[in-house]
Amino acid sequence: MRIIIKWLLSAVALLAVAYLYSGVQVNSFGSALIAAAVIGLLNMIVRPVLVVLTLPVTIVTLGLFLFVINALLFWAASGLLSGFHVSGFVAALIGSLIYSLLGLVIEAALGGLLSKR
Repeated sequence: MRIIIKWLLSAVALLAVAYLYSGVQVNSFGSALIAAAVIGLLNMIVRPVLVVLTLPVTIVTLGLFLFVINALLFWAASGLLSGFHVSGFVAALIGSLIYSLLGLVIEAALGGLLSKR
């Protein structure tokens, strides 16, 4: 149940990113659901590989290169989908930062709500 709630809230967060920042566009809630699922899958499968491959650069930049990896995965998800569009790399960087911050809020809210049960 927690996964479904997180997926729905992540789609709402993606719609919020599109509302707050004009560089990210989402056509509908259905597109946001699919985009949230694709972003989650990319973060689960591709991100660990990229983090390991870019470990020296990440160490030299004191972890700041992880923002680049997040932006690339956010941008890649928009390239795979038709209802989700990101204008460019800078838009992907800003969009992924906003999406990550909203994801932290979602995790904190879910942790507080579901731990009380």
